[in-house]
Formats: sequence, C-alpha cells, structure tokens
Amino acid sequence: MPRVKGGYTTRRRRKKTLKLAKGYFGSKHILYKTAHEQVMKSLSYAYRDRKTTKRNFRKLWITRINAACRFSKMSYSQFMHGLKLANIEVNRKMLADLAVNDLNGFNQLVGMAKDAIANPAKYVVVEKVEVEAKKEVKVIKAEPVAEVKKEVKVAPVAEVKKEVKVEPVVVAPVATETKDLTKLTVAELKEIAKERGINLPAKVLKADIIALLA
Repeated sequence: MPRVKGGYTTRRRRKKTLKLAKGYFGSKHILYKTAHEQVMKSLSYAYRDRKTTKRNFRKLWITRINAACRFSKMSYSQFMHGLKLANIEVNRKMLADLAVNDLNGFNQLVGMAKDAIANPAKYVVVEKVEVEAKKEVKVIKAEPVAEVKKEVKVAPVAEVKKEVKVEPVVVAPVATETKDLTKLTVAELKEIAKERGINLPAKVLKADIIALLA
C-alpha cells in the first residue's frame, strides 16, 4: 500500500491536543498518543471536580456557620429553622462571610432566629400578607392584557359591517335561468348587473353575483 501522509487536518488535530497538554510531565506533552490519553483523562477529572468543589464549599460554609452559632448556644439546624420561620432568605455563602467578618451582624440574625422559634405566631401573619400582595399584583398585570384582547376582537367586526352594507339591494325579479348564468364569466355577470342597476363592490364572488341576479 502507498504511504499516506497526515496532511492539514491531522496536523491541526494533533496541535490542538498538544496545546491542551502543555506543561504535562515527561512525554505527555510531547508525544501525541500519550498526550491524547492524558488530555481525555484530565477533561473527565475537571468535569467531575467542578461538581465536588461545590459540595466542598457548601461543607465549609456550614462548618463556619455552625461554629459561629455555638458561641450563642445554638445549633446550625435550629438557626436555619429559625431563619425560615422569620422569612429571612440569606444563602449560606453570605452567612459564612458574616460569621467570619461581621460577628455582631451574625449575632443579630441568631437573635431573630431564636425569637422566631420562641414566638412563631408573629411571623405567620407576615406570610399571609405577602400572599395577598402577590395576588393583587397578578390582577394588576392581567388588566392591560384584557384591553389588548378587546382591541383585537373589534377588528373583524368592522370587516363584517363593510360586507353587510353591500347586501341590502332591491332587485326586480327577472326571468333568467341559473344554469345560463353559471356558464358566464365574472365580467359578463357584472355587465348584466350594471344594466339592471345593481351596484356591486370591487371584490365580489361569482356565486354572490349569481344569487343577486337570480
């Protein structure tokens, strides 16, 4: 068999993988085969560890929040439950940052969580008010949509009125056979209508002209 050289596409593919393998140990950044194997493995590790870093940071934030809560003689689970009862929505990243950099602000949140656990009846009313406010906002948003629908419905009614104005025409009965009228063209039918004194609009169907002439 003749020897086949790689050419343009093969060289581009190999350069791409070697560029990704830049800085790897030994022949992993020089030889294409070993570099390709290592790049495929590295991409799979990167995809996996992007997920694990999120878990690790969440663990770190929880440990910091728990450590700050213990100073106020409160557990992490009780603190989060109290914040939920008090309708305070702060993510764990911000809570951990407050625990490290602003302990006084964090202690205020702990106090609010304790108060919500001790007196949950205070915060139930707030939830009902929020639900009612959301319902009112939905009604306000629905009004302009209803107005647009009314305007759209009016348009076809105007078109129907134009067609109705053409119909009231008094025609004297004339002895003509409908079979003969169907054989005529639209232009011939319009001429017959002019002779009889019937005013026809520009766009009229042949069947309507025959019905008027019959």
